[in-house]
Amino acid sequence: MNWDAFDERAKALGLLNLQVWKDGEIALRRDYDGEIRRNQYSASKSFTSAAVGIALREGLLSLEEPLVEAFPEELPEDPCENLRKARVRDLLTMCLGQGQGYLMGEQRPFLTERDWVKYSLSLPFPYAPGEKFVYNNVGPYLAGVLVQRRAGCHLVSYLTPRLFAPLGIQRPTWETDPLGYTFGAGGLFLCVTELGKFGQLLLQKGEWEGRQLVPREYLEQATAKQVENGEEGYGYLFWRGKDNSYRADGKYGQYAIVLEEEGLLLACNAQCPQQRELLDFLLGERHGLLKSCCE
Repeated sequence: MNWDAFDERAKALGLLNLQVWKDGEIALRRDYDGEIRRNQYSASKSFTSAAVGIALREGLLSLEEPLVEAFPEELPEDPCENLRKARVRDLLTMCLGQGQGYLMGEQRPFLTERDWVKYSLSLPFPYAPGEKFVYNNVGPYLAGVLVQRRAGCHLVSYLTPRLFAPLGIQRPTWETDPLGYTFGAGGLFLCVTELGKFGQLLLQKGEWEGRQLVPREYLEQATAKQVENGEEGYGYLFWRGKDNSYRADGKYGQYAIVLEEEGLLLACNAQCPQQRELLDFLLGERHGLLKSCCE
């Protein structure tokens, strides 16, 4: 491995911390900045997906539940047909039926509405659920709210004994909406080691030290291709990728990339506006990284 060339390119792309996990351990790391907790942006969505899987196991919700039954108090007076058709499952696939992204990072600071559930359901639904992939924060936000309401606690409190604590992750900070609900679409703060533990849990099909933290069957569905997205497909708040990979994916290059066939997990934090270039770089270098792990 030509580490000088690798490091030069990595730093040019804004890579901050990189870990390669093999056989359940950190086998290789490259740090170009201190390892601190950083905003994981939309990689947070994959943690919300895990929360949904756990809530399914606990009987708190169903993927087939209509949204008009899940959020009866916040519905518009006369819900449109497409909203009436939407199910909890549609919250997880970016195929909810809305025509553009809402509750996005550059929008949230300027919203005058305080009740984001009511606001989200009042927006247009020009497409039938499942008809069109539109990247949108409304789905994962509502999915997170539903888990919180059914569990009777915030998403951080729900996941701490069920996911974070078993992984050795101290209670994290997570963005909230104006009414105090955890914002399941983004804003979870973790360091790269903590993100790597989550990725390794995914690689192990939800099992950690003898405990099935997230149902295996759910994760197999969540990380498989559920809908077309013009690329490799999208699951339940997970991106499918090249070479049969899948990943938690956050703005500027917050990645937990699972390569099942190679038994490999790449975790990184970055500040990369060209984050697809970073993704292609990491996947292109993975064989060299894997070889270095085995030396």
